[in-house]
Formats: sequence, C-alpha cells, structure tokens
Amino acid sequence: MALMMQLLILVLLPMAFLLPPGAEAGEIIGSWEAQPHSRPYMACLDIRRGDKRSHCGGFLVSENFVLTAAHCNGDKITVCLGAQDINQGEPSQQKFSVRRRIPHPQYNRETHNNDITLLPLWRSAELTEWVMPIPLPEADHHVSPGSECSVAGWGRTGVNTTTDRLQEAEQEVVSDGLCGERYRHYDPTTMLCAGSPHAKKSAFQGDSGGPLVCNGVVQGIVSNGDPDGHPPSIYTRISKFIPWINETLQKLR
Repeated sequence: MALMMQLLILVLLPMAFLLPPGAEAGEIIGSWEAQPHSRPYMACLDIRRGDKRSHCGGFLVSENFVLTAAHCNGDKITVCLGAQDINQGEPSQQKFSVRRRIPHPQYNRETHNNDITLLPLWRSAELTEWVMPIPLPEADHHVSPGSECSVAGWGRTGVNTTTDRLQEAEQEVVSDGLCGERYRHYDPTTMLCAGSPHAKKSAFQGDSGGPLVCNGVVQGIVSNGDPDGHPPSIYTRISKFIPWINETLQKLR
C-alpha cells in the first residue's frame, strides 16, 4: 500500500503546479516588483466558482479580447486592466465582465495540452498609456533556446510573503529536452519550455495565464510545472495557435 501511494505521488507531483478553481493564488519565484505600468497589457483575472475565489493572469491582445490559460475557469470572471496594485482603486484601472470563455476545443485537462482560452469582454477597453495590447507572434514562429524573456504576475513572492503589486522575473527559453525529461506530458509542438534550472526564477501557482514575453512579443502562456516552483516551467506555445486565435476573433467580430 505504501509503495502504491509513493508511485501515485510521483505521478501527480508534476501536475501540482495547477491549482483547482478557488484555490489560493501563488507567486513568481525570484521576482522583483515591475516598474509601475511598464506592462500595460497585463490583466488580472478575479475568478468566482460558487463561493470560492481565485486569481489568474492574462493579457490584452485587442481592445476587447484577453488571452489566458484554459485551466483558469469559473462561473464568473472579472478582468482588471491597468493595475499595478490589484487591491488599490488606481485611476489607471479598468474593470470588465467577461462575455464568455472560449477555451481551445482540444484542451486536455489531464495533460494540459492546448492550455489556451480567449476571453471576449462585454465592452472595449479604452486604450491609454496604462492599457495597451501586446503583439502576438507569427504563426509557427520558433523561439530559440537561449532567448531571454520575462514573466509577470501578482501574488506571493515567497512561501510566507504576499504582495498585491505586479511582480516580474527573467525567464530563459531552454531546450524542449529539459521539459521532456522532467514532465512526461510535455508536448514540444504545443508547449514551450522556459526557466533555466541554474536560476531560481520561475512562474508558479497563481501566475497561470500570464504572458511569457520575448523582445516585446508574447510567446507563451503560463501553464504548469514543478509543484515547488523549480524551473523549468511549461508555457503554452502561442505561435502554434495563431490560426485558431485569428479565426475565433474574426467570427466574434
């Protein structure tokens, strides 16, 4: 019986990066506070599911569409744009109700494959110096290992340390082989591996849905990884989904 439990734990640990709806938000490991409003595309998602509440990240891709991870789901989602401190009523903030969730039709909850969702807003955002979309990559564009990128989000900065201000950390794109060896569900076609094992910097629980930005272009979506936040982490490879994104946006417009 003990052996069976040990085997079960080994199977489940790589998946533990994802919090169930309503669980506590997490942290970016090895982060620092972002320069105020230096990332005007950032979105904070307040997710309600019954009497439970959780948060995810996201990012603005046009005046009335936000991208996030498919596992960031609930009964009601409110999007906050233009925030530095999510618990302060900053003049720069704009809040929106989400019209509906549009997860990728092939999203797999068990393997986290195709972990991407479009969120159409009920009204268009007012574009300002604090609220601005981020460019998407070209279809099937490949980000080379060694590329210097960054990730951002809100939440804990340590196991017992919390902050409501936007945090950021550098993330190096690493070889698919590193994630393939560590996570047996890793699919290099639809997933991107980032976070050097030699650097204690990583996206973590609660940062789900946030953007991996490389040279001003969003290349990945925080998806899943090590339960203790040890890099590398797995990101949704956005360039693979550009045809689906464009087709979906065209239909809704």
